[in-house]
Amino acid sequence: MASDLNRHLNKLAIALLVLPTVSLFPLAALAEIRGPECRGILLQLNLRESGESPTESFRFNLRLEAEAPTSAAALDQLGDRQDRLRQQLEPLVQGRLVIPAPNTYEMAGSKSPSGFRAVTTITGTVGRGNYDTLIQRAGRLPGVRLQGMTSLPSSSGQNRLQEQLLERALQRGRRQAERTAAALKLRRIALLRIDQRSHSSLRPSPMGVSAAPRFRPEEAPLPTGSLSLALDYCLS
Repeated sequence: MASDLNRHLNKLAIALLVLPTVSLFPLAALAEIRGPECRGILLQLNLRESGESPTESFRFNLRLEAEAPTSAAALDQLGDRQDRLRQQLEPLVQGRLVIPAPNTYEMAGSKSPSGFRAVTTITGTVGRGNYDTLIQRAGRLPGVRLQGMTSLPSSSGQNRLQEQLLERALQRGRRQAERTAAALKLRRIALLRIDQRSHSSLRPSPMGVSAAPRFRPEEAPLPTGSLSLALDYCLS
């Protein structure tokens, strides 16, 4: 009985080995992977759309430096200024401050080194409500220079902008394909391929730190986003 069962299993295994290969993908899926074929004129368009999004917060970049006759003294002074700046900024920022290790170097005079300078940067994010306050506080402290303010959009605002840019690009591509087909006396237009590439362009807003004027967040440059779209149309 066992030998008969073994012979049956061996025959079944041999039969499976000689069966033709069967694709695991349905025909429709294979056609989609290969992409449709154009039996007319292929029109390839490269489009780019850009726009602005409302500002939700700002990323700031401060340069902090100190000078002294020796490297150790410059670092000590920088540490004192850093502590004072941190106390002023921490109640205002969203999240945490990012402060890398400082750099020190000799300041070369006309004939001999005239001292040492210690430098570091401080970056963080501040909301619209604390935009001016941060600039004012930083501007009143020695050794601080504002290197840039970057407008940041909200995630929902950025998503809405990308949707708008995609819709505008598709509409513009369709209109251009229709004009081309009309010029060639063709009637059918089929969209074959979409290649979308998008990115946000966070535009820095450099300014010198000063405690004199008041800075309004609504006057800062808005965050911008852009979208590049490659479209293939078949005209026939």
